[in-house]
Amino acid sequence: MTPPGGPRHLADPVAQILALRARRPQPRLVLGLAGLPGSGKSTLGRQLAEAVNARAGAPVMQTLGMDGFHLTRAALAQFPDPVQALRRRGAPWTFDAAGLARRIRQLRDARRGAAAASVRWPGFEHGVGDPVEDAIEVPAATDVVLIEGLYLLHRGDGWNLDGLLDACWYLDVDLATAMERLVARHRASWSLSLEQAQARVDANDRLNAQIVAATRSRADALLG
Repeated sequence: MTPPGGPRHLADPVAQILALRARRPQPRLVLGLAGLPGSGKSTLGRQLAEAVNARAGAPVMQTLGMDGFHLTRAALAQFPDPVQALRRRGAPWTFDAAGLARRIRQLRDARRGAAAASVRWPGFEHGVGDPVEDAIEVPAATDVVLIEGLYLLHRGDGWNLDGLLDACWYLDVDLATAMERLVARHRASWSLSLEQAQARVDANDRLNAQIVAATRSRADALLG
């Protein structure tokens, strides 16, 4: 639950994860990490899992992304304005939010009862630009899962993960820094000029970032 006065910065997220794991209310602890595009969620998620596993002495934690819940290009082509839908890919309404919610429930339910089971999670093939179903395995022995993504705290466009995450944190990076990183990423990925990369960011990424930034106050704590 977000503390009164808004979320506060969490000094030691690794220690917090281990403490939550020790007293987790469900058989599997499921955490969220939201933040702006370009804020570094994927990198931080990997670092947290590595640190938790090192302290635990076993691979107890796994980080997953929400990219596998992008709607396919074929699905976006069926939108009333398919050109706009493809141009705005990455906006909250271009994801299968209900599918993500169902898969999170599977993550939790797979550890209930005596017979724990592994869960498959979709990946994303960047060369093709489409999700890959069941690309990632979450073993039954994994008892902490961190899901990182833009819209975990968003409420609208079919998004509502209330009650599915034991805690959801927000990676607190300022908008200017995140957009600078995205410009550099776009230039490196697609050999764009500075002007082309900035135009790409302004046409889509910055709009998505503003939506994400509006969810910061819902976070249980801030990281960074």
